Amino acid sequence: MSAAQRTILHAFSTFALGGAQARFVQLANAMSGEGFFHRIAAMDDCYDAGERLSPSVMWEPLRVPNRRGGGLANRRSFREILLREKPDMLMTYNWGAIEWAAANTPTLVQHLHVEDGFGPDEVKSRLPRRIWARRLLLALRRVPTIVASRHLEDIAVSEWWLPASRVAFIPNGVDFDGIAARRAHRVGAKKSRLVIGTVAGLRAEKNVARLIRAFSAVHMDFPARLMIVGDGPERAALERLAQDLGVGPVIEFTGYLKDPLSCLVEFDVFALSSDTEQLPLAMLEAMACGMPVVATDVGDVGLIIPAVARGGLSRPDDASFEQALRYVLEHRDEWESWENAGKERVRAEYSQKGMVDAWSEVFCGGWRKVFRKRLQQRTSLVTDCHS
Repeated sequence: MSAAQRTILHAFSTFALGGAQARFVQLANAMSGEGFFHRIAAMDDCYDAGERLSPSVMWEPLRVPNRRGGGLANRRSFREILLREKPDMLMTYNWGAIEWAAANTPTLVQHLHVEDGFGPDEVKSRLPRRIWARRLLLALRRVPTIVASRHLEDIAVSEWWLPASRVAFIPNGVDFDGIAARRAHRVGAKKSRLVIGTVAGLRAEKNVARLIRAFSAVHMDFPARLMIVGDGPERAALERLAQDLGVGPVIEFTGYLKDPLSCLVEFDVFALSSDTEQLPLAMLEAMACGMPVVATDVGDVGLIIPAVARGGLSRPDDASFEQALRYVLEHRDEWESWENAGKERVRAEYSQKGMVDAWSEVFCGGWRKVFRKRLQQRTSLVTDCHS
């Protein structure tokens, strides 16, 4: 579907690089010739992810006032922005941008909401006030909502009371052929140690400390080094933990990288130790590379990892994760079958083309067609599960 010049206002809590921002960059770069103009509003005035956007992407930051009063302190000023800017579409991302949904009440512009997951305060259960806010601002107003996992799809319908017809699961996707080609240049390189690696924002919910503790428990039995790609508020504490456990010399913290895939293709094993995830892009990229994965069974992770490779799946606790990591390292003779199954899963179900096609339709205003198709798929899936 082609589009004339079309302005979309994207409201984020931050435009620092994270899962939602990385997907937006991926989409905007892929659609740079389709005539979209993106206005990016970041509540914290951080636009670091913009450096990953192609020069051909038409976008600019939208500086917004942000009163730190909690509740709906910014509703009036955000509504004035919507009245002034008159975008063709408002897209809000996650809880941090919910005030924009309030600002668009009563409706001024077409609004779609996007949910990618939860922070550390909602790992075990959702906060009641946030549940009720979503019921009032999304469900009651029947705001079309895109979710990043089947797990979130269930929550949106059963917990937030959104009609199933107003919820669409659009899976994240990766450039399988491009990733495989970059990996091919690395295969065969001689190394004295295995490289276990992760790509993650160093925040509490990612629980990279769990990975460091598991690595410290196994690295003497399996000569390896650990590469941690990413940055965030937990970095200093994680570096201290590595030193305290005596593994500092064999752990590399790369910090923020504009192109984290350049390091990911060097891994022998990908590790994901999060307390909460939905459908992690970095894990899909690792599987597209063809490498074994050890991961906590959170969000849709357990649905993504093929049955043959489920020895690397653990409960989200330290003992289980260490056991899974050890199991993966002890079963190198099985890696080839795990890797092949992982590549086939990504190729078949998590392609970049499928993701871009669906989001392009949404950006063009054809979201109803996408939502109808996704509802049919969900209904078919539920029917199959009960047959």
